[in-house]
Amino acid sequence: MNENNLQTKKLINFGPSGRAVAQPMEESLLDNFFEHLTMERYANVQYFSIYLWFQERDLNGFSSHFLNESKDEMEHAQKFADYLIARGQSVKLNELPAPVQTWDSIEDLISYSFKMEADLTSSLQQLYSMSERISDTRTNVFLDPIVESQIKSEDEFANILGKVKFASNQPSAILLIDSDLKKK
Repeated sequence: MNENNLQTKKLINFGPSGRAVAQPMEESLLDNFFEHLTMERYANVQYFSIYLWFQERDLNGFSSHFLNESKDEMEHAQKFADYLIARGQSVKLNELPAPVQTWDSIEDLISYSFKMEADLTSSLQQLYSMSERISDTRTNVFLDPIVESQIKSEDEFANILGKVKFASNQPSAILLIDSDLKKK
């Protein structure tokens, strides 16, 4: 091996997976990425559980909405895993708690879902702030469309919660909301 090749090889960073990386990830940012990945995976499982809950009650609009949300959260988890791999990391999957499967009311269920979306938004904002603080522009570019999509999702859940809250558990009003969700 000639001198130039040896020097070039020494200048290349490799991540824990052995993959070449242009910019290593800071440890605290990486830890927060793993936490967020766990949140996305949990949201996937929780929304699937909620899909089943609505399916058992023949509320097909709600169930369809939550099945789509479950799929979206799995897609988000996959994007985070793919990004970590692209940054030379070995993806660490943390254990997930069991999803909540019983609810006192639809309003409680939608409130829980809204809170979960708000927590995901906060986690993304924290990741964004951390990456900005350490000048990890690659991560900010990766997060930009995800943050935008997350804010829309949070707004959508706020809208559904407002309708459900206004319906006050009246069956006819819940069926109208269900029908509206089925159309989407």
